[in-house]
Amino acid sequence: SIYLMMICGLLLFFGRLGDSIGKIKVFRVGMVLFLIGSLFAGFNNSLALLLAARIVQATGASMTMANNNGIVTEIFPMNERGRALGLIGSFVSIGAIAGPGIGGLILGQLPWGYIFWINIPIGIVALILGTIVLPKDLPSRRVPIDWAGFVTFLVLILSLFMGIFLGQERGFTDPLILGLFALAIVAFAAFVHIENHKTDPLVSFKIFQNSAFTLSLLSAFFIFVTNFFFNVISPFYLQNARGLSPEKAGYLLMIFPIVQVIVAPVAGSIADRIGPYRITMVGLLIIVASQIGYAFFNLQTSFMFVALMIGLVGFGNGLFQAPNNTVVMSSVPTRDLGIAGGMNALARNLGMVVGISTATTVLFSSMSHTAGKKVTTYLAGQPDIFISGMHVSFWVATGLCILAVILTGYRMWQVRHETAV
Repeated sequence: SIYLMMICGLLLFFGRLGDSIGKIKVFRVGMVLFLIGSLFAGFNNSLALLLAARIVQATGASMTMANNNGIVTEIFPMNERGRALGLIGSFVSIGAIAGPGIGGLILGQLPWGYIFWINIPIGIVALILGTIVLPKDLPSRRVPIDWAGFVTFLVLILSLFMGIFLGQERGFTDPLILGLFALAIVAFAAFVHIENHKTDPLVSFKIFQNSAFTLSLLSAFFIFVTNFFFNVISPFYLQNARGLSPEKAGYLLMIFPIVQVIVAPVAGSIADRIGPYRITMVGLLIIVASQIGYAFFNLQTSFMFVALMIGLVGFGNGLFQAPNNTVVMSSVPTRDLGIAGGMNALARNLGMVVGISTATTVLFSSMSHTAGKKVTTYLAGQPDIFISGMHVSFWVATGLCILAVILTGYRMWQVRHETAV
């Protein structure tokens, strides 16, 4: 949790820093910090050392996440940008495929510290390739660092995430949780006030007047929330309700990222030729269809149909993500590419946190209603109660996808209207 909280809290700061001093410089320093954090996280000395190392890791990861899309957007011309962003999406999916398998292999054969140390040779190779391939740096415009905005945003993220994570354990009406959410609201109000009175703010809220940027960002957020509904629910369904072994369930779940790996760069290339708007809509409609399919899963559903729906959502995400990223990154001026990339990464990570929390809350609340008692886990021997809660959860996920469709449809209408005028 500390790793994810620090990443989200630092994304906007490092995005703006990349705009100010150079995205490639920030990206490279981030890679070095991630390697240092990985090195020390693997030493079995103390919990304090592990937490400190994870914070260093998160700092480095945040520096790279905030600037990678901005680097690609500046280096590649518009007619190649979609394919390049699609390739980034493919490598993210490859990580999702390889990570759990490699992690399981390491834990089975080596001490747990190698979970972190495996990053070191990979990171060194990436650093060498970056030195060879990337230019020295990209044009930047030095501005003063908005420390007040950074601190208030960090407080906002930390208090919000702690409230979400602890709220799942203690209940969202617990006084501590309510206090954390109240602190998040105060920090948000302070952040908005500070940014509106800064000459060079961390985030210029004028960027949100750009409807293509804002609507694309919101659509991405809703889709990431939706994706993590399935990530939360699928292990219960496949292993507990259907009795699959973790290995077989893992094979089924790998269909999603495998399909996305194949589709994303192709979708990016198509978007380069015909524009990103129509293909993002097609991707969203396919994701909606997959969520509806999930909502009809039961104890008798054929695994062929399950595999088809998992593949369908991978196909839809492959069509949606790269073109949508192209819209986000191409809709802002060059001076704001770092902050745009930071916000894009923040939408992804925030979607993950909100998705996990919302899916858990909806699933167990629905199961509790059906069971007539408080439920906080899968009830052995009562799969029907879980199936009922799963159906409610996936209909909620479908609703979130439909919101993304509406936002994207409105964005398409605006583009056509502006073109006609």
